[in-house]
Amino acid sequence: MSNSSEVLNGASNVPPAEIAFMIIGTNTDGVIIDVAKSGDPSSRGVVASFKHATTPDVTTGIELAVKRVLDQSGIDPGSESILSLTIGTTHFINAVVQLDSSRLNKVAVLRLAAPYTGECPSFIDFPPDLKALLNGYTSIINGGLQIDGRTINDVREEEVVQQAAIIKQKGIKNIVLVGIYSPLDVQGSQEYKARDILRRELGDGVNIVCSRDVGHVGLIERENASILNASVLTFAQRTIRSYKRAMKRLGLKCPLYLTQNDGTLTSAAEAARLPIKTFSSGATNSMRGASYLAGIDLKSKEGPGKSMIVVDVGGTTTDVGVLLPSGFPRQAAAFIEVAGVRTNFTMPDVHSIGLGGGSRIRTDQDGKVTVGPDSVGHYLTRDSLIFGGSQVTATDIMAAHSPELNIGDRTLVANVDGETVQKAIKAMTRTLETVIDRMKTNAEDCDVLLVGGGSIIAPSALKGVRNIIIPQHHEVANAVGAAIANVSGEVDTIEILSGKSLSEAVDRIKRQAIGRAVDMGADSESSRIVDVNVLPIQYVTNQATRIIVRAVGELKDDEQVLSSSLDASEEHGEDCDDNDGDNEAIINTPIIQEKVDYTTYKPKIVDNKWILSETDLFFIMEGCGVLGTGGGGSPYPIYLMCRQALRDGGTIKIIDHTALNDDDIIVRGGFMGSPSVGFERIKGGEHLRVGGLELAKYCGITNFTATLCDEIGGGNGMQSLLMSNIYHIPALDGDLMGRAYPMLDQVLPAVYNRPNSLVPCSLYDGDGNAVILSKVKNDHFVESIMRVVTAEMGSSAALCPPPCALRDARDFGVNRSQSQAWRIGRAIAICRQTNDMSGIVDAIMKLQNGKCLFIGKIIEVTREVRAGFTWGQVRIARLRDDEIEDVIQQNQISKTAEETMEGPEDVMIIPFQNENLCAYLERPDGTRKIVVSVPDLITVLDSQNAYGLRVTVIAMAGHPLWRSERGLVVGGPTAFGLDHTFEPLGDYIEPKSVIEEYRGQ
Repeated sequence: MSNSSEVLNGASNVPPAEIAFMIIGTNTDGVIIDVAKSGDPSSRGVVASFKHATTPDVTTGIELAVKRVLDQSGIDPGSESILSLTIGTTHFINAVVQLDSSRLNKVAVLRLAAPYTGECPSFIDFPPDLKALLNGYTSIINGGLQIDGRTINDVREEEVVQQAAIIKQKGIKNIVLVGIYSPLDVQGSQEYKARDILRRELGDGVNIVCSRDVGHVGLIERENASILNASVLTFAQRTIRSYKRAMKRLGLKCPLYLTQNDGTLTSAAEAARLPIKTFSSGATNSMRGASYLAGIDLKSKEGPGKSMIVVDVGGTTTDVGVLLPSGFPRQAAAFIEVAGVRTNFTMPDVHSIGLGGGSRIRTDQDGKVTVGPDSVGHYLTRDSLIFGGSQVTATDIMAAHSPELNIGDRTLVANVDGETVQKAIKAMTRTLETVIDRMKTNAEDCDVLLVGGGSIIAPSALKGVRNIIIPQHHEVANAVGAAIANVSGEVDTIEILSGKSLSEAVDRIKRQAIGRAVDMGADSESSRIVDVNVLPIQYVTNQATRIIVRAVGELKDDEQVLSSSLDASEEHGEDCDDNDGDNEAIINTPIIQEKVDYTTYKPKIVDNKWILSETDLFFIMEGCGVLGTGGGGSPYPIYLMCRQALRDGGTIKIIDHTALNDDDIIVRGGFMGSPSVGFERIKGGEHLRVGGLELAKYCGITNFTATLCDEIGGGNGMQSLLMSNIYHIPALDGDLMGRAYPMLDQVLPAVYNRPNSLVPCSLYDGDGNAVILSKVKNDHFVESIMRVVTAEMGSSAALCPPPCALRDARDFGVNRSQSQAWRIGRAIAICRQTNDMSGIVDAIMKLQNGKCLFIGKIIEVTREVRAGFTWGQVRIARLRDDEIEDVIQQNQISKTAEETMEGPEDVMIIPFQNENLCAYLERPDGTRKIVVSVPDLITVLDSQNAYGLRVTVIAMAGHPLWRSERGLVVGGPTAFGLDHTFEPLGDYIEPKSVIEEYRGQ
């Protein structure tokens, strides 16, 4: 504001101001910012601020808070100088997390996907209690696109009309439409076409959510996000109507905006359509507000700029995130979980810990002092010692330690034991240092922005931190971040670059992103690109590339925006009850599922067959991920389909080769093509069955004894289990690789020139098209020919190699690899269950000869697509001494360094062609030393089961058949163009049969 008299008098020349509130858990923060004084370092334009406990009736609480900040500032509520009211809230996500049936609705889900995805139905990975609450109806109808944008099947109007009648009969008002690769549907020929038909049939009284408006590529995760969005839609619409009516009662004429997860604004109408995009805006706003209040510009004219870590300490938890040079938070990984459901909408990468101003302090009998994770929360001023309560909290500790703190009555903490104070401060310091370090991407000391009402508990210095910056008004950084939020526009698409220019494609998509931001209310002059991601897709020959571009711009200040207060259509309709009055929220008790004790779990063996349970499937999935050595595709969708088969009454069995005859015929199957396609056009065992039967007719085979996968690594490692249920025969405990490799001819029977190892073979695309390859000049042509056919089939197809006799699978394959995957997965699960994450490596090494190669954190990943394969390398730097978490990890690092002769400044380099090929130690002078190479297995494990930057690299001995002269030609270093000689890691240990160990127990 230019001066106080203008504010008090409500003069017409008052500079524009913005009001913002963040409703986060137990507190509501509010501010008014004078836009004209945003550059003033003394105030950053903050005219008034207010913090109070969130009321059960959230709308009334906002109304109270708006009055308070308006009274403080003296601004007339009806003044046109108020540009906007911005609200950030966790109100909607709380309804989902709390299973609040008074605020959630049943959802009907229509997939435009036939003939695909049938074995992986909607709600497949929802927790049972949430599924029971939300699942109203599901169906799969024609539709969907290939990865290159071609149509799988057109949407059929008669099918949609039929589905509309069923949904109407069931009385369901919230509907989700999800089509295969719908984010590529720029013409609106799929989900939007079906939406328009449903709207015509059902009228305007239903809510229809198109998944392409909600999430990114990844059908299961995008569908899940859309379901959660649809379930809370009616409640969100009532809530936003209540906000607008409160504005009307207050006399506010400005538009209403809500903040999104990525730190940008969305209009009230858009938030009422896509409330899920506001689910987790609090942490983002905190980071943006912190940077603004500190007046820090992270961009650089000379170089790439710098990142900064933001620590937001509240009453119960501390959130830590990374602010990028763009001014926006680093985004989370490919998927995040909401209420136990995997989703893939945009979310900030934030690590939360149970440390806050209200954290309870306890001292045990041995004198050990613990801090939290439980807290007195918003009862701090009632329960903590310094305010006359009886609970020792983190705030009491800091008040006893720092006389200069002006908080409460210090005499009330005078009797707190000095040793307790020191131990508690040490514990809090170590906790903060650990979580900050986990968010770092390099070993250098970093700067930290410290904000939040509980920030007084943070020490003045932290290891690994260069500067701690506490800006003015830090206690309301959340609300400040909401007030300064920009409008965004994003394009996430797959471009076919064959014969095209990447730079031209990126430039075109940048323009589209800016256009979307402007359409959402951004000022075209200030709109800019803040994020560009170019991700080549592997195993495709047409240079398909996923490109994600995000643009932001400042809110437009024009008559059109300022006049958009309360829409006429929103004058009617019920208000949100917000837990006041007679309508009490119904919080459902979660269904209690019996937890499995992995340490005592025993598999079920009947006669000579292993009858798999869901726990067995989980173990095998984890093990297949490790044996994939970085490739093979994700086993998660296959695991879900296998689990669903059991839940539907099916049976999956495994049999050992010793229970079969030499001439018994084994049916093989897996999937060829891009694993990326499997994220949308989900693969199924039925496709393998059809492809297998087509081949069987050609070969004249009518009877199979067992199923077999060609590779145990990644998703293909579980395909034989799906086939077991469909063929009603057991899966053989083994595979033909013992790992994952990128090419078809890298199976051991082909390496050893066994007859019919690769041809005849069949490809089936799941949509009525089957191809049989009967003869080739050499094995390499199987790869090159079928790769072309697979590309035409949408870059993914069921591949059925020729059936083989048991003797070939046994003598020229890897026996008991399913048992090996199970044991690896079980070892990992036990370590997680017993909180022994540092014990995972040793547990795996007890199962197979190998060693830990390196413990550090990833500092760089480069990749490119050549000839349909993804090539690249990973660089991993070692941890510094002050980054090591405990004595156990210190011992592991010391032992690893000694065994590999690792120097203190060495970096590990891992080149890959889909799978990891070798591991080098690179010296500071640029020289390299080979540590391990294919055909031995190299796997990068996530050390923390968290962000994934901290990793442990392990290697395991490869099968002896790969170590022969013939095996090395096909699967050794020279096969991938590497110029070093293979040195075996150690003797291979034959896996122990699960059937043999547990039979009779």
